[in-house]
Amino acid sequence: MMPYNEDHIALAAEYALGTLDADERAQVETMMSADKDFAAIVDAWEDKLGVLNQMVGSVEPRAEVWDKIKAAVGHSEPQAPLVLPDTSPPVAPEVNEPPAEVADTSNVIRLSAQARRWRNVASFTTAIAAALVAMIAVGAYQPDLLPEGVRPKPRVQVVEVKTPIVPATPSAQYVAVLQKEGGSPAFILTVDGATKNFTVRKVGAAPEPGKSYELWLISDKLQRPRSLGVIGGSDFTARPVLSSYDADTINTATYAVTVEQAGGSPDGNPHSAPVFIGKLIESVPPR
Repeated sequence: MMPYNEDHIALAAEYALGTLDADERAQVETMMSADKDFAAIVDAWEDKLGVLNQMVGSVEPRAEVWDKIKAAVGHSEPQAPLVLPDTSPPVAPEVNEPPAEVADTSNVIRLSAQARRWRNVASFTTAIAAALVAMIAVGAYQPDLLPEGVRPKPRVQVVEVKTPIVPATPSAQYVAVLQKEGGSPAFILTVDGATKNFTVRKVGAAPEPGKSYELWLISDKLQRPRSLGVIGGSDFTARPVLSSYDADTINTATYAVTVEQAGGSPDGNPHSAPVFIGKLIESVPPR
C-alpha cells in the first residue's frame, strides 16, 4: 500500500462530497482505477456520508420554483437567436522588446487548491459532528424518529429494590395449665392472640394404652363442647382450629381434656368426664 499524504485524503473526501470540478473528478477516477487502496479510501468517505444521507429525504421543488429560476436567467420567453460579433484578430505591432519574465504561479495555485480542499473537508467534518450530536440527542430522547438502521437498541436495566424488613409487632400470648384439681400440670396450652393458633405441650400426663387424649373448648356461648382435636403422642401438638371462634370466646372458655377411644370421639361429643381442665391467662401482653 502506497503512502498517502493529506492532499490525497482531502481529494478523496471532496470526491465523496461532490465538490470537485470535472478535471479533478477525472483525476480521482483515474487514480481509483489504478490504485485499489486509494479507491478504498474514497469508499470509506462515501460510507461515512451514507449515514447522513439516510437522515435526509428527497424534496421535489414546486413548479413555481422552476418558473422563478427561468425568469432569473432570462429564459421565461423564447430566446432570440444568438448573433456572434465579428472578432477578427487585430494585427499586433512588432515590438522588439525583450520578453517579460513570467512568474511561476504553480506553487500559488497548488497552495490555493490545497487550502480550498481543507476548507471543504473542515466544513464536511463540522457537518458530520453536528449530525452526530443531533443523532445522539434524538436517540436519547426520541429514538423512534431515527431510521431503523441507526436506531439504538433499547437497554433493559434490572434494578433490585430491597424492601426494608419491618419487625413484626409481637402479639399477645395466652397460656392455660391443664391439670386435675390440686394435681400437677398434665398439659400446657398456649394460644397466639393474633393468629389464634394453639400449641399443647405434654408435661405430666401418663399415656393411656389403647386410648387417646382429646382437647375440648367449653363456653357458655356454645350449646355443647367443641372438639379441638386429639392430642398427639409427641411432646408438642399444634393446630389452627381456633380461627373459627371470636377472641372473647377463646379467652373466656374452659379447656378440658378427656380420655376417648383410640383416634378420638367418633361423633364429635365427649364420652367421658374431663380429666384435666384449665383457663387461659395472658402471659405476654401485646405491644
